[in-house]
Amino acid sequence: MADQTHVLFVEDDDVIREATQLALERDGFAVTAMPDGLSGLEAFRANRPDIALLDVMVPGLDGVSLCRRIRDESTVPVIMLSARADSIDVVLGLEAGADDYVTKPFDGAVLVARIRAVLRRFGHAGGARAGRAEEAGAAADGGVLTFGDLEVDTEGMEVRRAGHPVALTPTEMRLLLEFSSAPGTVLSRDKLLERVWDYGWGGDTRVVDVHVQRLRTKIGQDRIETVRGFGYKLKA
Repeated sequence: MADQTHVLFVEDDDVIREATQLALERDGFAVTAMPDGLSGLEAFRANRPDIALLDVMVPGLDGVSLCRRIRDESTVPVIMLSARADSIDVVLGLEAGADDYVTKPFDGAVLVARIRAVLRRFGHAGGARAGRAEEAGAAADGGVLTFGDLEVDTEGMEVRRAGHPVALTPTEMRLLLEFSSAPGTVLSRDKLLERVWDYGWGGDTRVVDVHVQRLRTKIGQDRIETVRGFGYKLKA
């Protein structure tokens, strides 16, 4: 298991849980599968998985509450599983700190692709984006970009606001890096889905909107501007 990606999977439906576990294991993942939220939280604390898949509607401690508990303790990536694409539970899960969601019923290959996409972006938060930011003209010193009272360290992957550290999840950090790579430039939701969430196909733009709102609460509500009908931009 040490060389495998460890997935925590919390799902109360026995058939879905067992079938999905087998499918993930066939693709090379090590899986700890739990039937309810409380046992899922215990398994998370005991095993510290690389990624968590949480069904929204599980007994004991629902998936959204479990996501909040996990996020209080860790920045490990979380994908929510929801039976309805238009459910408010999707937004609640994202607001609780989830990085993405997949609608049930799902194709096993799609789920694996989304898991791998999340893991890729968690392992590669910076890269060329730092160079693009410096080319765009943001004030930089040793990899630190400055936008008013906001400082983004593209090498140390740290953010400070008015001198105080700001705790961001890896997804929030990647989103901020995209904005800081092109300050003053409007980035569409589709472009952000492609660059931050690694979607090579159409995705739900609510994922972007919720993460922008979460980022605003941490770096300042007026730092990221909404350009109606087009997307968002970082104020230089």
